[in-house]
Amino acid sequence: MKRIIVLGPGCPRCETLAKLTKQAADRLGIEYELEKLTDIVQFSKFGLMMTPGLVVDGKLKVQGTVPSIDEITAILA
Repeated sequence: MKRIIVLGPGCPRCETLAKLTKQAADRLGIEYELEKLTDIVQFSKFGLMMTPGLVVDGKLKVQGTVPSIDEITAILA
């Protein structure tokens, strides 16, 4: 099971990243747990410098941008 975390304070870009990530994971048919982390203090533990961020299995994969659903699918595959 993949552990996916969307990092962000709850801004529209963060919500879009969460929505696209869920769609990409569902498209792949993988087992996953999706968490939205809004505690800014916790962001630094993942090395996040700019929101939104996407963490997959403990590794920061995206920061400061909202990738396309195809790009997110490739990251999760």
